Amino acid sequence: MSHIITPDICDAHPDVQVLEPVFLNLGGREAFCGPLRTLACFEDNALLMQMLAEPGDGAVLMVDGGGSQRCALLGDRLAELALENGWVGVVIYGCVRDVDVLAEMEFGVQALGVHPRRGSANGSGQRDQPMHVAGAHLAPGQWLYADNNGIVIAETRLPLE
Repeated sequence: MSHIITPDICDAHPDVQVLEPVFLNLGGREAFCGPLRTLACFEDNALLMQMLAEPGDGAVLMVDGGGSQRCALLGDRLAELALENGWVGVVIYGCVRDVDVLAEMEFGVQALGVHPRRGSANGSGQRDQPMHVAGAHLAPGQWLYADNNGIVIAETRLPLE
């Protein structure tokens, strides 16, 4: 993977979208990128588990958790499942848990915050649909680039030097 520096991406590609600076970088892989997949699920991680059990093929999953700060949608077990199945990372508009373990994994994780309680597993939500999260319009197939400076979205894969 090329070296990802989101300020340089913004300078070279001023048409990229930049997500609002509300995310914490909590995974062991501080910089990551990949084709975008999407999931909307509010305080329910059953579909998240289902998606992460499927081949990721180097993709990044954006999870719109509605900004909930009442439970975590991802923890160490789901992150391990994602890593085993070829996902590069997840960005969660919501919370995660098990952050000490996540920080040791070679997996990208960004989220709004941390919460010790896990979400429900009822299976509600929508996969691979366009969404509006953190001030950006997101759709499956776009490219997500993330590092300690922020998260940018490009319509297509960008040439990085």
